[in-house]
Amino acid sequence: MSMSHSSTKSYSLQESAITKWTLIIISLLFLLLFLILPLLSIFVMAFEKGWETYIASITEPDALSAIKLTLIVAIIVVPLNAIFGLVAAWAITKFSFKGKNFLITLIDLPFAISPVIAGLIFILLFGAGGYFGEWLLQHNLKIVFALPGIVLATLFVTFPFIVRELIPLMQMQGITEEEASISLGASGLKTFLLVTLPNIKWGLLYGVILCNARAMGEFGAVSVVSGHIRGMTNTMPLHIEILYNEYQFTAAFAVASLMSILAIVTIIIKNLIEWKAKNV
Repeated sequence: MSMSHSSTKSYSLQESAITKWTLIIISLLFLLLFLILPLLSIFVMAFEKGWETYIASITEPDALSAIKLTLIVAIIVVPLNAIFGLVAAWAITKFSFKGKNFLITLIDLPFAISPVIAGLIFILLFGAGGYFGEWLLQHNLKIVFALPGIVLATLFVTFPFIVRELIPLMQMQGITEEEASISLGASGLKTFLLVTLPNIKWGLLYGVILCNARAMGEFGAVSVVSGHIRGMTNTMPLHIEILYNEYQFTAAFAVASLMSILAIVTIIIKNLIEWKAKNV
């Protein structure tokens, strides 16, 4: 009886080990084929004609303009999303009010709408033939095919990232500590700064990292509202597309390698934040 039980247990452990390693191998092969090899090919193509050509590709005026514009958009969009994410998550998790579910649905809307559709929405609103187009022309204000339109489009597709990271975290924490702080005489602002914010700082940083990565890599919505004005309204993804379409493959992959480096750095920072949050 005991021998039978022992052999069954041994067989189960062996079967479990086989299943585990099979799944691990399949996962590694998938990552190798669809992630690591394409990533390596970007760097191989980027340096195909040597280091000097690579440097020339990323330092020519149009490339520098695209890099600068991408960073400017991220610098504007990420703080605005952080403020919105904090305010919206605080309202949703700490207060009860009518329309809360509707607000959450609106926050999730960019996940459901194609970025291209989002870009078309801003063209419809602020383009020359849009609802506000005539008024904008009369006042010499330019939204689409300029920096404001790119910022608005990027804001639209990225604003759920931080708030959606904070809502589950703040719901899990509850409102006990905030209620205790207020009952002891602290103001709402002081309670937020000294109680709420320290409790959510790692979740906030995690959301900021994800938001920043999406802001710099956004293509669809920005492509529609930018107008593809070379050296003026092209972000890095748009500049890469133009170079590739012009058969300037080395230059296209050189700029793409910069974006890949930014992505890798983002992943490293994200993992460090996750590790730090788990060990606090």
